[in-house]
Amino acid sequence: MRNRFSKIVVSSVLLMSFSAFSQEEVDTKSNIQTYTPSKLLNKGQWDVKFFNNLYTETKGNYNGVKADKLRENYFTSTIDIFTGISDNNRLNIGLLLEYRSNTKNGENATSVFGFNDDVNSRNGLSSFAPALKWQPIESVGNFSIQSAFHIPIIDEETDINGVYLDQTAYTFQNRFFYDYTLPSGDWQLFTELNTEYNFGDEASFANKTIVFAPGIFMSYFPSDKTTVLGFVQHYQRFGDFTQDFTSVGFGGKYQLNQTLNLEILYSKFVRGNDTGLGQSFNIGLRALF
Repeated sequence: MRNRFSKIVVSSVLLMSFSAFSQEEVDTKSNIQTYTPSKLLNKGQWDVKFFNNLYTETKGNYNGVKADKLRENYFTSTIDIFTGISDNNRLNIGLLLEYRSNTKNGENATSVFGFNDDVNSRNGLSSFAPALKWQPIESVGNFSIQSAFHIPIIDEETDINGVYLDQTAYTFQNRFFYDYTLPSGDWQLFTELNTEYNFGDEASFANKTIVFAPGIFMSYFPSDKTTVLGFVQHYQRFGDFTQDFTSVGFGGKYQLNQTLNLEILYSKFVRGNDTGLGQSFNIGLRALF
């Protein structure tokens, strides 16, 4: 059960981490070119992101042995809401919400959409997090930090039937974002470092652990309304419970209109230790107004 939260977080973070150009080009570029994860909102502006991530696995690598296993499925819907509050556009505040639906024991991948509570299933709102996003260096507009404090609202990670939902340890998370647009203007390199400190519940597998998850994303812009990309991301957990894995993937983003952006991402977990090895399918909608 211990690797599930890690995979769900990584898959969701990946989907939220690709976009377009640097924030110096706000006036001439479309939303998908302007509002990278590095970009902060103007005062009074709102950003609402609705992401859906389905992670499914039939293999695992535990104690150095890679083997098949009964399929397990983990669906997460995340709503992130941010608004700009500072006159200099260097501080945003927000709220993050997570709803989960998980199944096990060979259930098919789409079984999570039944939102059942039986011997093989579990679902519910699992956590919320107040958050802020800030630009620490005024002269470096394409570098920002997002800090969030994740508060669990469930009592047990695993129910009496052995179905895992989410971790019950608190999480202090910091995500560091930086993007660089190549001189041609058609390509962008985006990097992220996600860090976590998990604490507060001795019964949680994640208690007293630290996470480092760097990622590299390369985006290409065939038009001002379209983004395609590939990425590599690694995840390393230290502390009372150790774990690591690496994922690769690709995705795309399309600006439906001046307010709405559609995002799609696929990732595959290609290696790891003390973890399942599966794949994730993601779709999201973002509104900027």
